[in-house]
This record gives sequence, C-alpha cells and structure tokens, in this order.
Amino acid sequence: MRNDVFRKIIAVTACVTVLAQPLLLSSCKNSNKSNEKPADYGSFGSDIAREIAGKFPDRRPYSAGESRTGSYIEEKIKELGFDPEVQSFQGPDGGSSNNYIVRIPGTGFYCANDDGSFELEHRVAVIGTHYDAALLPEYAEEESYDEDEDYDEDDEDYEDDDEYEDGEEDDYETEETSDLKYVFDGISDNASGTACILTALMAYKDYKNVSYDVWFVFFGAGTDDFAGARAFCQSLSSDERSRIDVMYDVDSLYSGDKIYASSGYKSLVPGKKYEMRRKLYQAYDVCFANTLYTNYGFDLYYNESGIKTDIDDDGTSDIFKEIPRTASDFSVFDDQMIPVVYFESYEYNFTSMSQMKETKNLSLQDYGGNVRRTPSDCSYFLDPILVEEDYDRNGDGEIDCTGDRLQIRINCVAFIIIESLLKGSDKGMTPSEYEAYKVEQTKQTYSSESSLV
Repeated sequence: MRNDVFRKIIAVTACVTVLAQPLLLSSCKNSNKSNEKPADYGSFGSDIAREIAGKFPDRRPYSAGESRTGSYIEEKIKELGFDPEVQSFQGPDGGSSNNYIVRIPGTGFYCANDDGSFELEHRVAVIGTHYDAALLPEYAEEESYDEDEDYDEDDEDYEDDDEYEDGEEDDYETEETSDLKYVFDGISDNASGTACILTALMAYKDYKNVSYDVWFVFFGAGTDDFAGARAFCQSLSSDERSRIDVMYDVDSLYSGDKIYASSGYKSLVPGKKYEMRRKLYQAYDVCFANTLYTNYGFDLYYNESGIKTDIDDDGTSDIFKEIPRTASDFSVFDDQMIPVVYFESYEYNFTSMSQMKETKNLSLQDYGGNVRRTPSDCSYFLDPILVEEDYDRNGDGEIDCTGDRLQIRINCVAFIIIESLLKGSDKGMTPSEYEAYKVEQTKQTYSSESSLV
C-alpha cells in the first residue's frame, strides 16, 4: 500500500522532477568541470590490482596470504581517509577470515506513508567484491604451494615495502619461475574487482549529498562458497537488510572478452523481472549517457543469448538473458530478493550453454577459453597478451588513451557504479526532489483555492 501511494505521488510530480533536474544533479554530483573526462582515475586501480597480484599471489581462503591481502586493503582504505570496520568470521573448517567495511551515510530519501505523509528513511546501496583467489580443485595440484612458506604478518619483508618499488620485477618472477608459462596470482579473479572497488571508494570522496547510505564491503573467502558475503549478511538485522535497495558486485574484470552487467537469478521469479532488474538498466543508462566509448573504447554489454534452459533448477525453462552463467558474492543478496548488478568480463555470444566461456582469444584457450580460477589467471601470462600500446584516440597527434585494458575496465566500472547511485531509489524521493514536490503541491493548492474565489 505504501508503495502504491508513492507511485501515485511520483506520477504527479514527474514533470517537476524533470524541470528541476539541473538543480537535483548539482546537489549530488561532484564539483568536476563538465569538460573533464568521465572515469579519468589514471592508473590508481590497475596499479593496485597488479600490486595485489605481485605481493600476494597465494590468497586462498583463510590462508596467511589472504590475511596479508586484507591488511593491505585496510591500509589502502585508511590512506583514502576512511576508518574501516573489520568483521571477522570463521570458515566451516575452522579457519578465520575478515570482511572490511566502509559505511558512508547519505542524506536519505523521503518515503511516503499510507496516509500521504512523508518520513526520511535511509536506504542502502552495497558495493562489494571478494579479495581472495584460489584455483579450482582440479588445478590446485598443479600449483606447488608450500605451507611452510606462507606469509607471516610479522614478516620483516611485509613491513618493508622497499622490495616492491615501482619499476622492479614482480616479486614472484624469480629465476625458478621465469621460464614457466603460468604463475597463478588471480590478477583477474579477483585482484581486478578489489582494485575497482577501491577506485570507486576513492572517486566517491568527490561526491556530495548523495541520498544513499553506501556500504563498501571487501569480502574474505569469496571462493569458499561466498563465505564472507554470507557472514556479512548474517550480521545484519532484519531492518538493515530491508533497507538495502541494491548490491553491486564486481568480479574478474580483466580476462574476458567483454564487460557485462547482469541481474540476479531471482529476477526470473514471475512478476519480479522489472523490480529486480531496474538497477541493471540504470547502469546501462550511465554508460550510454557518458562518453566512455568515445574516450576509452569501453562498452557495457548484457547477455542477449536468449537460450531457453532451466537456469535456476526449478523445473521450468527460463530465457537466458540479462543474467550471468557464473555465480559470485551477489548470490547471497540475490537469494534474499535484493536487486543486484553483477559486473564481470565474459563472452556470451554463443548459441548453446555448453559453449559459454570467458574468451574467444586464441591465445587464451589452454583451459577451454576459461581463465578465472585456472593457472592462466596470472599477470605474468595475461599482461603480454592483453596490454596494448597507448594510442591517439581522438586523432589530434597526441597520445591520449591507454592501451591497458585492466586500467580502462577498472576505471569505467567504478565510474558506472558511483554514477548509478545518483539515479535514486524506487522507494522515495531525494531531499531535492521532495522540496520540488512540496513547491508544486503548494502551487496546486493555491491555484485550486484561487479558482474558487
């Protein structure tokens, strides 16, 4: 009933919102000049992704390497001026891991009550990713992890970053590994996603008066059945869960042929498609309304295969469209009927489910065109194949665009997520929209009373 009342009010005030749009946007967006390129974050994110892969190639769930990665993320968050919450949890076999959480309050939304009155409510957008990395069991035996050489939090080398100075060789590229084709480090899954969320957090500092409360969450043990995401959701009260409008999840941006955005599997529930996919459509709007392709050659795709198959194992054939083949941390939120937008690199341009894979690149077919969680997910192998020369995109004779796919994808996805927050909530009006609504209501009341005189 409450939502019905709000929809009627929105219909009445839609024209006011459109007319007031310049004012609404100026109150929410950052102070960047209009002639500045969107998503112009430089190599901040790609440097972090390669640093994580280089320093912490072994990031298996509950391992010392994963712990060190978490500490690294915590320090990066602090460098950006935030005080992260560290949420510890236990794995099913007794291991421990951490989630790192940054909660940034927003201005809230004015939501309609059944009686037509309004109250300020704090709706939430979750932006998350997992930071661990692990090979699939069938490939893990190919990697010779030495437990005695696991990273130690008190290791002097960890405290001293001198050995990781810019320009030096990656610390894992030694004489023993330099002749190997693969040196697994999870650069795509999921150093790239981790770096993207840190980039989004950096970019978000320039945004003011955003209505959403935004929770940035770095999940531990994501490759262990999304254990970190489960622990985070279980820690929330029923009220906190009910206030979450959307969960943005970023996973493995580097190795796949294209960047896709998808909704969750619960969008297949009859009658729930638009409700569960509206945030997905807003993400596309952001990409298409900005000059991401013009400046970077970046496009955001969605799965259009249209194959009929039983995706969610409910015994009914579904249309395989706008949903992913792969599962990630978003699944935990999706199961609770929270709308999700999942970003990944993949290739969905096939005519059957059995053909689906990350890439058609002929140089990346050793594992059937799949990279994530295989030995080929390593910067030692991927960078020489995927990084191109910087180039002159606008033809003015000056090099103005990077050929680094990792940098472009991290920056553009971070930009799309943050800008999507400005699209607002289905549940209420931003303070600026509410003020415009009150002005219009006053005008209508005055006009109605005047006509009776």
